[in-house]
Amino acid sequence: MSPERFFLELTPPDLSLSQQPHVVIVGGGFAGLKAAHALAGKPVRVTLIDRRNFNLFQPLLYQVASGLVSETDVASPLRQMVGQAPNVQILLGEVDDLDPEAREVIFNNRRYRYDHLILAAGATSSYFGHDDWRPLATPMKTLEDAAAIRRQVLNALEEAEQTPDPEQRKLLQAVVVIGGGPTGCELAASLNDLMRHTLERAFKQLDPQQCTVTLVDPGDRVLRAMDPQLSAAAGNRLLHNGVQLLLGGRVRSIEPGRVVVDTAAGERVLEAHTICWTAGVSASPLGKRLGECCSGVTVDRGGRVVVEPDFSIPGHPEIRVVGDLCSFGHTADGKPLPGMAGPAVQMGGWVAKDILARIEGREHAPFTFTDFGSMAVVGPLFAVADLRGLKVSGALGWLLWGLAHLAFMPDTENRFTLLTKWLWVIATRERSALVISEAAGGSGPG
Repeated sequence: MSPERFFLELTPPDLSLSQQPHVVIVGGGFAGLKAAHALAGKPVRVTLIDRRNFNLFQPLLYQVASGLVSETDVASPLRQMVGQAPNVQILLGEVDDLDPEAREVIFNNRRYRYDHLILAAGATSSYFGHDDWRPLATPMKTLEDAAAIRRQVLNALEEAEQTPDPEQRKLLQAVVVIGGGPTGCELAASLNDLMRHTLERAFKQLDPQQCTVTLVDPGDRVLRAMDPQLSAAAGNRLLHNGVQLLLGGRVRSIEPGRVVVDTAAGERVLEAHTICWTAGVSASPLGKRLGECCSGVTVDRGGRVVVEPDFSIPGHPEIRVVGDLCSFGHTADGKPLPGMAGPAVQMGGWVAKDILARIEGREHAPFTFTDFGSMAVVGPLFAVADLRGLKVSGALGWLLWGLAHLAFMPDTENRFTLLTKWLWVIATRERSALVISEAAGGSGPG
């Protein structure tokens, strides 16, 4: 017997909004936050629902995992970001079901009515059908994941400092990162620098040169989505800094402290205390649920909802799906937009403006995506960047990467904090967030 769902009716933040259209936004990530910003102060009632009370700047999670910055440097409280607007209300909870016919979302065992719905619930890590690997290979999607990786690495080094057995010490000083995209490359590069250089004077019994970071990817090069020239530059820099690359390798199995990889040359067994997973993502289960309860809705293999040019779904123009949860293929080349911060921000802002235009009976220009390019950091003061055809690598690439990320960071205070910590690392090579904290329910082993 399904649990009883109580209807939730809340007094609008401002009584003057009681007769205004109600826009419910599910998810406070890049797309949801941008939509809320665009609707703040407008003649609509806005409710933003998220299971966390903060916006997470995911592109810098790897810096939390490697001790460059702390958790609070990449997380901004939603109530401070948009909750102070008179027409915006923040509710904490996880939407686990939808009733499109009644125009209600269901969360915390309550039903909540909307006039317009923006689904921006994001994505989770995908293990391609091997969910039994999740406890053994920590993903990189949440703040808890990043903290778990940092805790694993630092605890392993502490244990290695006291271990007389050289083979056991070698295992403790080894890390395997699975996935050669931007997240995997940045995580591998930063962990390698942490273990080989930042801590070389702090541990007396360890040889930094015995620390190994191995990056595994099934392709023939890292950063396959980028220009081959930049991809080659990134791979060469990783190798130069000591990161081992295992390309053309598909993971067959993961066991505690052990990864078995199939390659063209045969089986490779990698032994490492810390195993990290950055190889794939899967859309929020809300995408699948939407496909089940709305006829005509198509969901792709990754669980993303195939949307109309205005991000709506067939038969329900009041429902918009944006960010990592949507598959938007109305592009010049027909390829869906990638699940990155840039597209998500542009989607969220456009949908908010389109809803306002529809309410006011105005025409609104069609959505067009402006691709500002892609970039990745692969070593200290070294990044590769493809900015609309301008291909840059090295220190200039790192400078452009830093400026772009500071510009995208939604919280002004965090911008100054990050800049200060980055400059400190450049000057001293010392990291500011190397405290080992107790596990708090992260998804990976601690």
